[in-house]
Amino acid sequence: MVVANGLVDFSTQRGAEPPTLKSRLLRGEKLYGAFSSTFSTVVAEILGWVGYDFVVVDMEHGAGDSFAALPILQALAATKTPAILRLPWNDPVLVKKALDLGPAGVMFPMIENAEEARLAVAACRYPPLGIRGAANSIVRASRYGLDPDYLANCDQDLLIMCQIETEGAVNRIPEILEVEGVDCIQMGPRDMRASIGLLRNPDDLRPLDLLKRAEKTVRSCAKRVLLAGISNPESSSVELFDRGYDLVSGIVDVALIRDAAVADLRKNKPKNLH
Repeated sequence: MVVANGLVDFSTQRGAEPPTLKSRLLRGEKLYGAFSSTFSTVVAEILGWVGYDFVVVDMEHGAGDSFAALPILQALAATKTPAILRLPWNDPVLVKKALDLGPAGVMFPMIENAEEARLAVAACRYPPLGIRGAANSIVRASRYGLDPDYLANCDQDLLIMCQIETEGAVNRIPEILEVEGVDCIQMGPRDMRASIGLLRNPDDLRPLDLLKRAEKTVRSCAKRVLLAGISNPESSSVELFDRGYDLVSGIVDVALIRDAAVADLRKNKPKNLH
């Protein structure tokens, strides 16, 4: 570490830093992560120390906004666990605030076509390549302006994930894959099921056929685009990795706590107490 003009020169430390989430994926590692929806720093810290490869901080369905996400990213950083922010919507204002927090990746929900994918990528890039507002001298992503290499590395380090969640989006995957800057296609099996009217029919396996068709399209793409998924009743994490996924999210912290509490009650609560 070198100190010049009273500031730490982080450029001398980059070689010692762990590889980024994106670089690990591009070199062929298969990564397994978790979803955090509780916005509890304690739970996030536990997920990090346990050893998940990444944690998705769910700003779409979780209760927290960007202000609530900040301490979660700080807790995960203490365990050296990369954080992916799942955004509430494909909105440049929301993207700007999320990126300034310094996540390893951003996940855009409900991407339906190439135009929406291009908007997502543009929101992640500073001009002239995009429309991201510039406050790089003060935000957490640049270590509050202390990292002189931030502008040189932010584009290559950030994992941009577009979530495919409808039958229409599945049909348009080829055009979405052509958008420069889309690093990863994230499958959304539950919303995909809902899009064909089968959310309330869990035993109907037609959504699995749709999912596998989407997977095949991504895997057959001429350029390298990563494939991400969420384990579900039709496809376990092991099955998804076997089908060519690069990163898979398994548990959701809310469900993990819920299931543990239910199991505890069933095992230990006396039957005669009400």
